[in-house]
Amino acid sequence: MVRILGILIALNMALPAVAEPLAKQQFGAKTAGSQQKARPFGSYSKGCLAGAEQLPETGPTWQAMRLSRNRNWAHPEAIDFIQDLSRKAARQPGWNGLYIGDISQPRGGPMLTGHRSHQMGLDIDIWMRPATNLNLTRGQRENLSSISMRRAKGAFVNENWTRQHHEILKAAASDKRVARIFVFPGAKVQMCNDARGNRDWLRKIRPWYGHHYHFHVRLNCPRGARGCVEQSPMPAGDGCADARQWVKNILNPPKPDPNAPPPRKRRELVLSDLPQQCRSVLSSR
Repeated sequence: MVRILGILIALNMALPAVAEPLAKQQFGAKTAGSQQKARPFGSYSKGCLAGAEQLPETGPTWQAMRLSRNRNWAHPEAIDFIQDLSRKAARQPGWNGLYIGDISQPRGGPMLTGHRSHQMGLDIDIWMRPATNLNLTRGQRENLSSISMRRAKGAFVNENWTRQHHEILKAAASDKRVARIFVFPGAKVQMCNDARGNRDWLRKIRPWYGHHYHFHVRLNCPRGARGCVEQSPMPAGDGCADARQWVKNILNPPKPDPNAPPPRKRRELVLSDLPQQCRSVLSSR
């Protein structure tokens, strides 16, 4: 009997552990929001969204793009922000509103492809392309692309950049709901050079890799949203010196540190990595 138990234990130890399903597969499989009160849980890159609302595909001053991705879901506060900013954009010469890229999946969480953030319905990608036609078909929204604003690998803006881009980004950054806006370094420097008067809003415009076809708006956690984790506070100042250093590094890349450890491969998130509330978000109707 003891020998049989020993064999069974040995066999059990030899069996491979059953891998926990990847969180992106579980959240990516959901096609509609949960029937819960709207609440974000966790952080922008490790969280989920209960009770998400879907941004209407077309509105008076916006259109949601790439509808096949089903990523036009958001916290209600983000929906309101998009509508407000798109109305302001429509007042700019040559713009009838905004083309809206990815927001979030129906229940937030890690995405099957692309973004590491956008997990709580509080991150919004807004195309740099002026929204001149708000009657695009679903097919046109799949095939139309935004336009790049960068030159010299992002050190400078190109001929597509206009004062209207500056004003729309300024309007977004001036909104109290906004925590940060990510753009390529050359755009931030150009805005620093062109800004007049009160420059407090510039602090929210942060240089980041890519972000020359769209700008990325990140909203603060909504008031009273327990379980929503804010990003670390931004450094003091308008951020212009930091952006200019990014540009210097683009034009004259620093030599790599030979003693720097090799980058670690990022581990895929599983459900147990996310806040406990995300389990009920997944299981809810």
